[in-house]
Amino acid sequence: MTPLAATLLASAALAGGPPGTFLDGPGSPSLLHTALRALTPVAGYLLLAPLLWAFFHRTWRELDVEAHEHQRKTLIAGGYDYRPAVLFVITALVLTLQEYYGGRDFYEDHIRPALRGVERAQMESPGGLGRFVDLRKYGELYSYSWWAFARVFGYVALPMAAWKLIFRRDSLLDMGLRVRGFRRHAWIYLACLAVVIPAVFVVARQPEFGNYYPFYKLSSRSWLDLALWETLYFAQFFALEIFFRGFWLSGLRNTLGSGAIFAMCVPYCMIHYGKPYLEAAGAVVAGVALGSLAMRTKSIYSGFLVHVTVALSMDLLALANKGALPKVLFAD
Repeated sequence: MTPLAATLLASAALAGGPPGTFLDGPGSPSLLHTALRALTPVAGYLLLAPLLWAFFHRTWRELDVEAHEHQRKTLIAGGYDYRPAVLFVITALVLTLQEYYGGRDFYEDHIRPALRGVERAQMESPGGLGRFVDLRKYGELYSYSWWAFARVFGYVALPMAAWKLIFRRDSLLDMGLRVRGFRRHAWIYLACLAVVIPAVFVVARQPEFGNYYPFYKLSSRSWLDLALWETLYFAQFFALEIFFRGFWLSGLRNTLGSGAIFAMCVPYCMIHYGKPYLEAAGAVVAGVALGSLAMRTKSIYSGFLVHVTVALSMDLLALANKGALPKVLFAD
């Protein structure tokens, strides 16, 4: 769930795209309208490509030079770099596990019944863990908690443990997790926000915007609900950045060079399938921009901050536009 993807592409394409193309709305559009909506990402790509090239082409070239030299030395030494093969297999496993076991179906089949059992046990023997469980009040939030946990475990714990087990000399901190030099690149974060934040306000004018964000529909019930939701939301964003902009790019940097960025965009786009069309298509732009940023700074933190700033802004704007910002600290 990445609102940055939809924001980047929608804001670029709205100038020439048909009205109401940000989200897939109800009704039966004409064939012409459907065709225009389908082609909207092309307009966005064409408008944004020169900006991405101007800002990142030197970074892409440097990556290709480094990768060429690494491959040359590896071939001369008669070696073989197993990292791409291992990374692709881990990615396939992680994404498959998340698709089948990290969503609402698994929660409804296994997690929710377990929580209901804890509640019943509390009624029979007060003072247990059941006093912290309230399915009637927080059932939807528990569902999102499982979703966030599955992302954090799948994107961080599983691939990092497997990678360290196979490539013991590799430092996990080199996967974009070092904070050294972050201040030196803080201006890039601010420059990205200068472009993206106005785009958020453009997208916020779309009629379907308020019905789509926030994903947790009870966020307006209290400030506590909103804070808990944003905490879960931010956690899965951090895990996602570690996986796609840290783990992926670090593992492929010396083999594919700048191609690692565009290879990463394929699974990154595909995890958006099932979301609105422009969000899935916009993930390609977001993937290139955030991936190039991570490669340039050797850090995931700028991209993560851009992501969560946009996400929080869109949630707050959606609530504000409906007059639904929380009015109480705790829900009754």
